[in-house]
Amino acid sequence: MKIRNVLSLFDGMRCGAIALERAGIGYDKYFASEIDKYAIKIADKNYPKAINLGDINNFQFWEFIEGFSWESIDLVMGGSPCQDLSIAKQNREGLEGKRSGLFWVYVEILKKARPKYFLLENVASMHNRDRDMISNILGVEPIMINSALVSAQQRKRYYWTNIWTTQPNDRKIFLRDIIEAGEPMTQKSYCLSANYGKKSVRDIDKGNTMIIDEPIPCAIRTYPRTKKPGVPRVSRPEVKHDGKSNSLTSVDKDAMVMFQLPRGKNNGGIHIDKAPTMTSNAWPYNNLLINKPVQIGNIGTNVQAHRVYSVVGKSVTLSANGGGRVVRQVYIK
Repeated sequence: MKIRNVLSLFDGMRCGAIALERAGIGYDKYFASEIDKYAIKIADKNYPKAINLGDINNFQFWEFIEGFSWESIDLVMGGSPCQDLSIAKQNREGLEGKRSGLFWVYVEILKKARPKYFLLENVASMHNRDRDMISNILGVEPIMINSALVSAQQRKRYYWTNIWTTQPNDRKIFLRDIIEAGEPMTQKSYCLSANYGKKSVRDIDKGNTMIIDEPIPCAIRTYPRTKKPGVPRVSRPEVKHDGKSNSLTSVDKDAMVMFQLPRGKNNGGIHIDKAPTMTSNAWPYNNLLINKPVQIGNIGTNVQAHRVYSVVGKSVTLSANGGGRVVRQVYIK
């Protein structure tokens, strides 16, 4: 199958081009609207022939860009901003919000281009009134697809389209299938964060990073040790650098070992483990794979950024402010 020109709005790292390529759908020209400089840099590296149009709010001037014409667009697609629609935001303003209100610009562009095909994506956690409003304006009902079917992450999203669409087959991918293990990490940043990039494995007991490249005896401690007015208490690993284990006690967290799993197809991640004979409770998920996130603890509070999940389940939806560390951690009693 081949179409004429593609217009990708809120283009990001050019995922639309990736999807068309994997679906075997060819096209003549790919026009992209994106403003994030880092996303554009990656997109241009992978798909240098695409034509950047710039800010979606300036769509009235796109017809003056060489090679672009509204009449030649066969497909308009995009995932409009979700910040004002998502349940993750308190006091969300829905389609009237500044960022999610860009949906109305998408609609104006759709009217101007009058393409054969269109596709719009957004979060499934939006209010029903916003979902119904979008459906009424676009003239189609959405299909809800959870990306957990084709990835290791729970990610429920609505898709409005006039393209025939079905649910993808479940590929049975879990966190343990995608997490890398066995590689030295002392010279690498744990995630795309300025704070993590400056730390190493020896900073782990300071609460600065959560990466390891060798078995390390540790205990889970709460700091500060005594309660102080206005000072939050946070639990984190306390490392013993002499290589010796702490004395065994009746408290599970007093004597533990932190290590990475050996490399393997279904292995990966970081474990904080205690010898099975030292506890009366067996870890219930050792031989099970769970089609949802399995929370098994936290590192001080139960906010999203501090939650700890098992590799035998799915990841929660990744967020920009989560830091990434809890997804890699597995805490086993």
